[in-house]
Amino acid sequence: MRDRLRALEPDFWRAPSAHNTQPWTLTYAGDEAVIGWDPSRALPISDPTGRDLRLSLGAFVECCLIVCADAGLSVGFRPDPGPGRAGVLHAAARPYATPFRTADVRDRGTNRGAYHPGRLPDGLVAELAGVRRLACRDLADLLYAADLHQFADRDVTRELRAWLRLTRRHRRYLLDGLTDRALALGRAEAAGLRASLALYPALRPLGLPRALAAASRGLLDHDGDVLVLVGPVEDELGMGRVLMRHWLTLSRHGYAAHPLSQIIDCDPTRRELAGRLGIADPRTLLHVARVGRPVAPAARSARTRA
Repeated sequence: MRDRLRALEPDFWRAPSAHNTQPWTLTYAGDEAVIGWDPSRALPISDPTGRDLRLSLGAFVECCLIVCADAGLSVGFRPDPGPGRAGVLHAAARPYATPFRTADVRDRGTNRGAYHPGRLPDGLVAELAGVRRLACRDLADLLYAADLHQFADRDVTRELRAWLRLTRRHRRYLLDGLTDRALALGRAEAAGLRASLALYPALRPLGLPRALAAASRGLLDHDGDVLVLVGPVEDELGMGRVLMRHWLTLSRHGYAAHPLSQIIDCDPTRRELAGRLGIADPRTLLHVARVGRPVAPAARSARTRA
């Protein structure tokens, strides 16, 4: 089974991850494969609790099982958390039961560009377990506050900059991180952002964080939806699998998602969002994304295994 799994790895790697870090690892031992993560691809500053890491690993698990099932392989997953590991892919009695195919995994993507105005159909939202829906404009103030908080933090901004690929001359442009194309930036916009971040120490006291936060003001200034995933903190890996199924469902219906989880990375905006949703424990807010029908297709994100 090892050779067949290795052949499928490029599709396993189409799972989403924060900043496109692709933190997962696969280590083969007999007929099993241990799913772990590379600490150098975690985000210890902006994701100190590991929430995004565990969601990404869950999404990776779901991708693996879907792709294996589509290839006719009977593969299951056994959670086995430990230092640097999440669980094990193992031989199963039958293929994983899923409505999705490898083509769905390949078609899904993040789209940070413009969306057509319009709300999601109620019936579609009802298919997405654990999701709360808000109008885009109702969260514009929280997005601005969260972005301002993020860009005002030297360490968070430094970590983000390490994963930005704003010029095609970057040595890792075709491998990982957030490219100018994935961020839907034009050449001049990418050059401006690159220059601003390079001069961050000098420009920060002059109001650079406010200028960077203002750049995203228009993201939620339209008739659309933001979806918030709510679930148990103790099962973030499992909720990552749920999130992956949500994204595949949306993609099948012609919708795309743009993560805005900086809103729940900032404690004040996270508490405010929980209050607006009537949720007692802000920690159970696991993921935030604007969702809609994109005006144009997004650039395919880079992968270390293609």
